[in-house]
Amino acid sequence: MGHDALAQVLRHLPKVIDKNLIVGAQHADDAGVYKLTDDIAVVNTLDFFPPIIDDPYTFGQISAANALSDVYAMGGVPRLAMNIVAFPAGLDLSILQEIIKGSTDKLKEAGVILVGGHSIEDKEIKYGLSVTGLVHPQKVITNAGAKPGDKLVLTKPIGVGVITTALKNGKIKPEDVQDAIEFMKALNDKSSAIMQEIGVNACTDITGFGFLGHAMEMAEASRTGVSPVNIALVFNIKNMPFFPKAIELVKKSKNHPKTIKSNREYLADKIKMSDSVTPEQANLLYDPQTSGGLLISVPSERSQKLLERLFAAKVSASMIGEVIAKIDRPTLTVKS
Repeated sequence: MGHDALAQVLRHLPKVIDKNLIVGAQHADDAGVYKLTDDIAVVNTLDFFPPIIDDPYTFGQISAANALSDVYAMGGVPRLAMNIVAFPAGLDLSILQEIIKGSTDKLKEAGVILVGGHSIEDKEIKYGLSVTGLVHPQKVITNAGAKPGDKLVLTKPIGVGVITTALKNGKIKPEDVQDAIEFMKALNDKSSAIMQEIGVNACTDITGFGFLGHAMEMAEASRTGVSPVNIALVFNIKNMPFFPKAIELVKKSKNHPKTIKSNREYLADKIKMSDSVTPEQANLLYDPQTSGGLLISVPSERSQKLLERLFAAKVSASMIGEVIAKIDRPTLTVKS
């Protein structure tokens, strides 16, 4: 879901009343969750987008990892997937075959079965997946549970929007940013399983709304969730993981995705940014991510164990901030 036109419209529809609906469209969460039995809830999500990288196979891998991430962010296990395809007439079908091969190989890695899909003719390639997962109804992790005193952990560096924009414009080559490509291809499965094992209060994955956009959704959702509390998320810029190449590229505005500006404008009155935060760092905090990491709000007493388990599983993880009580509206603060 997240910050797009559809999400904004859905939030203004009448609230759905159903005793089995655990997560709907109200809090811009990562997926919908519906209880089937006392032990099983189904997790549903969908994501698709135009190519962000020229190689079709790699694009398919990234698309699959990105779509699966919403289920992982909810603490679920993805089981089934369906293709969503827009493809130009007359374009060589071998391109689509490579996209789907990359996608199915990534699904196989995740233990997910591809069961079909739908295609339409369009002027531009677009590809993605609808994904169905399972989770125990009592173990659903939403973006609405952050509590004062929690520590905040991020599991992938940020800056891929700037990097993929530079790739599309021919300013860099894939081999210059192989680290970012590998992170986009990487599943969030280990992070999800570990946070379920440790026990955390809230989680969201970082995608098109940028790091600060999704963090703000967590702060706002925690105010209106099951146990509402006004909070502020405070981040330490020194601990924020950025891709080194993104810091270099973002210095030139031609490498900025258009969404950096729209994300910044949308959040303008909700962010407190320290003067010590450089313009490059600030822009990357608004940078739209594809197949980003998980932002996890974990009780302080469990935070070190969470990090240790993530490191042991060879998952990139950084302790980037904390949750504090806020007496008025939720805000985000970025300091040095």
